[in-house]
Amino acid sequence: MINQKAGSVVFQNVRKTFGAFTAIADLSLTIEPGTLVTLLGPSGCGKTTTLRMLAGLEHPSAGKILIGGRDVTMLPANERDVSMVFQSYALFPHMNARDNVAYGLESSGLSRKEAREKAEEGMALVGLAGMGGRLPAELSGGQQQRVAVARALVLEPQVLLLDEPLSNLDARLRRKVRTDIRELQQRLGFTAVYVTHDQDEALAVSDRIIVMKDGEIAQSGTPRELYEAPASSFIADFMGEANVIPCEVIRIEGAEALIRVAGVDHRLPGRSAKPGMAKLAVRPGSITIAAPGQQGLAGRVLHSAYLGGHVEYEIETDVGTLFIIDHAVERNLPPTSDVTLGFENRGIALINA
Repeated sequence: MINQKAGSVVFQNVRKTFGAFTAIADLSLTIEPGTLVTLLGPSGCGKTTTLRMLAGLEHPSAGKILIGGRDVTMLPANERDVSMVFQSYALFPHMNARDNVAYGLESSGLSRKEAREKAEEGMALVGLAGMGGRLPAELSGGQQQRVAVARALVLEPQVLLLDEPLSNLDARLRRKVRTDIRELQQRLGFTAVYVTHDQDEALAVSDRIIVMKDGEIAQSGTPRELYEAPASSFIADFMGEANVIPCEVIRIEGAEALIRVAGVDHRLPGRSAKPGMAKLAVRPGSITIAAPGQQGLAGRVLHSAYLGGHVEYEIETDVGTLFIIDHAVERNLPPTSDVTLGFENRGIALINA
């Protein structure tokens, strides 16, 4: 469902400098109405600067920003028709949840009665019906987060901005609240731009992920595309752990490539590969372990750690030390064990850089 008020977002050749430092080099991107797009990347990559420019808290040094087709490049924050959910939630501690949600509505000119009615509707939207009388201190971290989301949603913005919205929650609560946010976005159909440095969070909530590095877009695509078909070593390693190892593309046979790793041949999707030296990104769960002396890559266990549902291994091979996750917990191999490694068909991809 796409909300009728959901707006598109367009950055056209946007550049942002702070003195001699270039935070954003030349950013062009389009976010479709009714989608949740995540800006993902390590600290200092430019994702928060991008969000602040969209919110009107910073202005570009060059380029244009459009929301719903309207040029908002130099407009102040209060004229952009966006709402922001901050990392700290920014709830007023002396106001109850209902009044926190109603605050922006009253500031925009609604009567107190109308604002409180809309606030109650907003609280119900995020699953907090009947809890409007509680102070923030009387709410859990997840409930405070939902109050912050409700406060932003009742303003009916074209675009909802979320800046590291789950960073103050513990791991279990993060999983629940990110599910709540995704379900709410899909149900109401609003446009959302979500900033995080957490790869699992981005994979769980996004229609599309934009991975940033050094103020530029390193790769953009669906969660599955970025995880299964990384365009570079940086993306492969950043989007969940990956073993990046050298290989040789022997030849291309239709949609497949015949590759060689330490003298052992494998076939996998070619992804426009060309014969010659390349790199292979292999997820830790996509490496198989067999007895020594079989067909495959010879290795020796350096370290093993039993973690209940799986065992983690570091195994030394001719192409480097590989990190492996093995769900066959009944065969916990001690250090110095000799093994043979193979690759599954999934979770393995040729990369060009």
